[in-house]
Amino acid sequence: MSAHRLEIRALKKAFGANAVLRGVDFELAPGEIHALVGGNGAGKTTLSKIVAGILPRDSGELRVDGRKLAVASRRAAQDAGIVMVLQELNILPTLTVAENLFLAALPTRWAGVIDRTRLAAQARTALARVNLGGLDPATPAARLGVGHQQLVEIAAGLAQDCRLLILDEPTAALTGAEVDRLFGLLRDLRSRGTSILYISHRLDEIKGLADRVSVLRDGQLVATLPAQAASREQLIARMAGDTSAVPPPVEAAPRGELALRVCELHAGSSVRGVSFELRAGEIVGLGGLVGAGRTELLRAIFGADPIDRGRLLLGPSQTPFAPGSPRAAVAAGFAFVPEDRQHHGLFGPLSTQVNAIIASLPVRRSLPGWIDGNVEAAESAGVLARLQVRCANPAQPIAELSGGNQQKVVVGRWLCRAAHLWLLDEPTRGVDAAARQGIHVLLRARAAAGAALLVASSDFDELATLCDRVVVLSAGVIGGEFTRATLTPEAFTAAAFAGWAARGARP
Repeated sequence: MSAHRLEIRALKKAFGANAVLRGVDFELAPGEIHALVGGNGAGKTTLSKIVAGILPRDSGELRVDGRKLAVASRRAAQDAGIVMVLQELNILPTLTVAENLFLAALPTRWAGVIDRTRLAAQARTALARVNLGGLDPATPAARLGVGHQQLVEIAAGLAQDCRLLILDEPTAALTGAEVDRLFGLLRDLRSRGTSILYISHRLDEIKGLADRVSVLRDGQLVATLPAQAASREQLIARMAGDTSAVPPPVEAAPRGELALRVCELHAGSSVRGVSFELRAGEIVGLGGLVGAGRTELLRAIFGADPIDRGRLLLGPSQTPFAPGSPRAAVAAGFAFVPEDRQHHGLFGPLSTQVNAIIASLPVRRSLPGWIDGNVEAAESAGVLARLQVRCANPAQPIAELSGGNQQKVVVGRWLCRAAHLWLLDEPTRGVDAAARQGIHVLLRARAAAGAALLVASSDFDELATLCDRVVVLSAGVIGGEFTRATLTPEAFTAAAFAGWAARGARP
């Protein structure tokens, strides 16, 4: 048997004139968890998609267990024992959870009729492996939040008999308890000989999980280190090459006048009587477990989902505001960054330039409805430069950019509007450490300029370092509220479970 589960030699890939992989050599041992890190656009996802048969390679050689692999499709890769769980969700919302789990191999009886009984039993077994045993397999996938959808995708990957499992940012939408469960599963797979290629921007979690870690920078492999011996500072230095360009944090501005008051807000079954205040110059975090109601609360405030009862009051005059639609919220000075950028934040076929300016398209006054191309180009160039978005050129379709660069555009597009109330749902999801800090600096600068920001995040460290106050949701109610001085992991966890405990339920 080969000493390597996966061997990559001289792998190259370019999109047009943009070289993404520049002759990468890489090795993965049987029964090894190997982390792959790098900045946005470094080539991590492209490399993994080539191995999984999703993208063709330009040149280079792949071997699995010593045998040359000519992957022609994702199905061919799966037949070779290679399974990839993508960073961007691949859930079909109109199908049930069970159908999404076994879409490629639905159990049938006679004449191709789906065996629903067997499908449900197999689905319950797969869901139990990721601690979703209480989820009804017949639930439409559209009803699940992003965190639960991510766990369903991972369950689908684990349900297959794979020798090589590729996970691209699997914990980006998960909270601490879900991450712990996932890591337990991965360690169990490792003990049974499964090799795991683990892509993550969360450098701290790698040390406790991976055996080795490799760093990609500008399409080249620059280092492979034992995970236990690799410090966060070492990895960032190798990823960035030069960290001197990272700007220092922006200090918080003093709290200003009242910007938003939420009074006993109810929205569906996920938001049940939430009240809090947000002031100008302040960043307030929204924490909680998956299913706590963070996303639903932001969508209700923005007018994307209906409010059943309760009130929103704007500004120091406390003017009542009932957002009938996102258009009305934007007109009232709101900016919104959605949790799921692929389905709710991007216009994939359109250019990076258009996506960067879409929140404030400049219209020629002499020709109503016509876009002023010169102003569009100038303003979008400013946004892309300010957030250091890496693309071949502004005309490149945004679908071709890395996930982190896409996220920068989704956040940065609101810089062109005079928004004073920012609602951000997982604003640094899938973003590398340097870019994450850059986005944090941008948000702090917005607060310093007098904007009020409400930031939902599943990352405790992000909440603790970015936010002035943190409101913790639990089962649709507020479980606790903390300042920077009073926020601790223990207090946060207790607050995150408080609402569930009151309902006698589990998250």
